[in-house]
Amino acid sequence: MRLRPHIARLACAAAVFTLVLGCSGEQKPEPEPVTGTLEEIAEKADCEPNVQTDAAELRQANCRNGEGRFILTTFATDRGQREWINEANDYGGTYLVGRKWVASGEEKVVMSLRGRLGGTVERAGHHSGSSGAGGSGHTGGHGH
Repeated sequence: MRLRPHIARLACAAAVFTLVLGCSGEQKPEPEPVTGTLEEIAEKADCEPNVQTDAAELRQANCRNGEGRFILTTFATDRGQREWINEANDYGGTYLVGRKWVASGEEKVVMSLRGRLGGTVERAGHHSGSSGAGGSGHTGGHGH
C-alpha cells in the first residue's frame, strides 16, 4: 500500500517533467534572416510591394499580407540602416531587423513576419501618438 502514493508522485513528477520538456522542445528554431532586394524580401513576406521611396541609400515600400500592413525598407549600407533605426526609435514602434532591411508595423504583424523573414525584433518607446517610422502610411487611430 505504501508504494502506491510513492508511484503516484513519481508518475506526477514524470508528467510535469515531460510537459516542461514538451513545451520547451516545441519552439521552432529561428530562421536565418533573409537577404536580397526589396522585391525578393517582399516576396518572402508574401506581399506585393508598393514602392514609395526609391533612392540610392534606401528603398521603402508599403506592404500588406494575410497578417496585416507593414513597411519594408532596404538599405545600401549597414550604417545607413542603423542611423534610420536610431531616428525611427524616436517615433516608437516595433521593428523586425535583418541584414540591410527593416520591416515595421504593428507588433503582431512584425512578430508574424519573423517566422518568414528571420531577423531580430526591436521595440522603441512611444514619444508621440503615432506608431511607425516617419509617419509613412500608418493610421493614427489609436486615440492616444
